[in-house]
Amino acid sequence: MGGDSLDEIRCFPSPVRQDLGAELRRLQEGDRPLHSRPMPSIGIRVYELKEQDERAWYRVIYLAKIRNRIYILHCFEKKSAKTGKNDLAIAKARLKQVLARIAEER
Repeated sequence: MGGDSLDEIRCFPSPVRQDLGAELRRLQEGDRPLHSRPMPSIGIRVYELKEQDERAWYRVIYLAKIRNRIYILHCFEKKSAKTGKNDLAIAKARLKQVLARIAEER
């Protein structure tokens, strides 16, 4: 996980963390997550895992597996159904950093 994503996800309620962890495990094993959707507004092969409880919505934006790695771009909690512009901007900026790093490794 990059940046503050791990710290953010640790702040999520335990049941939400467990559900999102199970979804990430599915991805690591090559299976499709149950609650994911593409995020083409951020980039190609970028997806969002979704979970909610009675208090809020929780999101994990990630880049699909490249060279056997899943890149977590951004994790956040939100109160409204719409994803905020700031959260989208953070994910786009982190995607740009990840893609630059991958290009350097070639």
